[in-house]
Amino acid sequence: MKKNKVLDFSYRYGAIFVIIAVIVFFSIVNPNFLTYDNIADILRYISIVTLVAIGVTFSLIVDGFDLSVGSTVSLTTVVTASLMVWYQMPLVLVIVIPLLLGVVIGLVNAFLIVKIRIPDLLATLSMLYIIAGAHKTYTQGFSIYNNMPMPDGTTAKGVLSEAFLWIGQGRVLGIPVPVIIMLIAVAVVHIFLNYTRGGRLLYITGGNQEAARLSGISIYRVRTIAYVLSGVFAALAGIIFTARVGSGQVDAGSPLLMEAVAAAFVGFSVLGAGKPNVIGTFLGAFLIGILLNGLTMLNLPYYAFDIVKGAVLIFALSMTYLHMYRRKS
Repeated sequence: MKKNKVLDFSYRYGAIFVIIAVIVFFSIVNPNFLTYDNIADILRYISIVTLVAIGVTFSLIVDGFDLSVGSTVSLTTVVTASLMVWYQMPLVLVIVIPLLLGVVIGLVNAFLIVKIRIPDLLATLSMLYIIAGAHKTYTQGFSIYNNMPMPDGTTAKGVLSEAFLWIGQGRVLGIPVPVIIMLIAVAVVHIFLNYTRGGRLLYITGGNQEAARLSGISIYRVRTIAYVLSGVFAALAGIIFTARVGSGQVDAGSPLLMEAVAAAFVGFSVLGAGKPNVIGTFLGAFLIGILLNGLTMLNLPYYAFDIVKGAVLIFALSMTYLHMYRRKS
């Protein structure tokens, strides 16, 4: 009995205590860790990861899994940059077109999963490769930057405007704009999932699709909405990434996939939620951010970071599935 209480307490508050312990540890070994500038840097970094992870969270809520979000970030990143550098399009279109691209990718994923009945992992894995190939074909394998040389020997006339770069590099009252966008997104999604009919339908569909269908819920429509939202948030992350680095980087989204997945799964165990939730996803991304930032301050080699990401994912999955096993038994 006592053992069960300890396990329940660990499941409910374990992730929170891990975050606190990591912050305390890095604060002790490096006094510069807990400064405002460094915390702002961490939040700026995780802003993109969190947006991608929110997309993954939507797919998990309906009992699916979207592996194409990283490639979607890569595609929308280079498309966003090209719209300004190659075609000199106005800011509104530079933002709207990549978001619509995210909608299209979400619809294609939903069509393959909902209509063709391909399993989520296989469908989105296939899309991952297709989108990755598409964005490299579109750019011919080159990153896109201001006044870049073109294949025909000319120079691109467009540049990323200051107004666009402000989205990724600007500040409002000392707070980085990407952080503000992230916090607004987390708040809006939390309200949507917990206090609206649409959010309840997503959870009901993911909990038991057959029961949802018998209740008159269009599970096909609900699952389609989830994958469209996943594509939109990945596209938004791609836009902000472009504005942050000031160029369209090939394969920019590849390393974000594992971090986003880890963040979403850590969210399962935050405060004992036992289900995908956006607050938990944000805290999971924050945990990954402080770990990578702290290890960078300790001058660990960058190639060791993947070990940390994998360990965080194992921790998240262990906490989630051990609890699920205990509940079933």
